[in-house]
Amino acid sequence: MTTTSPGPAGEAPATPPAAGGARAGRGRAAGVLLLTAALTGVCAVPTWLSVPTDSVLGVTETVRVSGGSAAPALVAAALVLLAATGAIALVGRIGRWLVVATVLLAGLLVVGGAVSVLRDPAAAAAPTVADRIGIERVVGEVAVSPWPWVALGVGLLVVAVAVWLARVSGGWSVAGRHDRTAGAAATGARDGAAAGSAARAEGPVDERDQWDALSRGDDPTEQADDERP
Repeated sequence: MTTTSPGPAGEAPATPPAAGGARAGRGRAAGVLLLTAALTGVCAVPTWLSVPTDSVLGVTETVRVSGGSAAPALVAAALVLLAATGAIALVGRIGRWLVVATVLLAGLLVVGGAVSVLRDPAAAAAPTVADRIGIERVVGEVAVSPWPWVALGVGLLVVAVAVWLARVSGGWSVAGRHDRTAGAAATGARDGAAAGSAARAEGPVDERDQWDALSRGDDPTEQADDERP
């Protein structure tokens, strides 16, 4: 059986291994969420659809529709993922389920937006066409770029990240409490040892000092024994 040898008197480990591992786990999760938020935002920028239309003057022109216009849910999902990234450092055992549900919802929004555009590109482009030329009229086949498919893959990745978070976040709150308890114990042990050493070094103590020593957890009788010839 392996035992842990005690350190110098009055000293305690500042950070338990479980607490350090929990902080590393939270940092890793925050990095993954930040990456998915960035990927989602990137998918919303390029052109998804190219739509040939006739303007009110009878001139044919091509209207290009970005991902954010064709699937507005992508922008909302990116913002939700950013909010979840900030919440990682604050949540515990119960709050982690809120983060998991939020990330899962963001992934479903991305998947739903991409699927909607792929199923009916003309309907997805109609609002942008109406804003651009004043009428919702498409006179040719809508050209779809590869970006809706990329967004679909990103959405599935976000869903997978939500499942991963549900598995790895189980010990976050426990580790946080251990970290705080161990830190308080280490500080109290160092303060008590320093105060006891100072009291013994000063020589005889009066009744008030004895009560103070008892309050700190020191035994004043030990000092009396040490002072005897």
